[in-house]
Amino acid sequence: MARCYSVPVPNRQPPLAPDIWLVSDARNDATLETALARLPRGSGLVLRHYHLPPAERRIRFAVLKRMARRFGHVIVLSGTAREARKWGADGAYGAAGNLTHGPAILRLVTVHSLRELARAHRARADMAVVSPVFATRSHPGGKTLGPTRFRLLAARAQVPVIALGGMTAHRARTLPARKWAAIQAFI
Repeated sequence: MARCYSVPVPNRQPPLAPDIWLVSDARNDATLETALARLPRGSGLVLRHYHLPPAERRIRFAVLKRMARRFGHVIVLSGTAREARKWGADGAYGAAGNLTHGPAILRLVTVHSLRELARAHRARADMAVVSPVFATRSHPGGKTLGPTRFRLLAARAQVPVIALGGMTAHRARTLPARKWAAIQAFI
């Protein structure tokens, strides 16, 4: 008589889904500690810090991770899911192609179009970071989605949507997605 053994498959934990996200870069690095302290408990931090060499980036991540934990915040690393897990992040942030493989971890996928939204769905994104909604200081004069195109993309999303690009608390209240992220709004 043959025995059948089933291999337990770990269930993916439901993702942590803060409503407010602080996105880091060189422009807000000096004020991140202050901004983290001001954010509502349980907010999120996306650490990009592309301006730092890898070793310095890792050190900066460790410092900000300790502070984020102290305030009950989620911390997500821009990079692969494997790298995020290795660094002790709660999740990974980036383009769908970079987040397709790897451990079960919160995946925030960047989306700028319907095509990228479809890629995010195929990559099993937990959240879609849709941008740029409004004009930004990051890309002065750059093309934006505007509220109408943002709403159309958000309506097609099969996962929670985070609005990014020129966002403020006031602008977030005017959009259907209550989740939003900013780089400089918290400075």
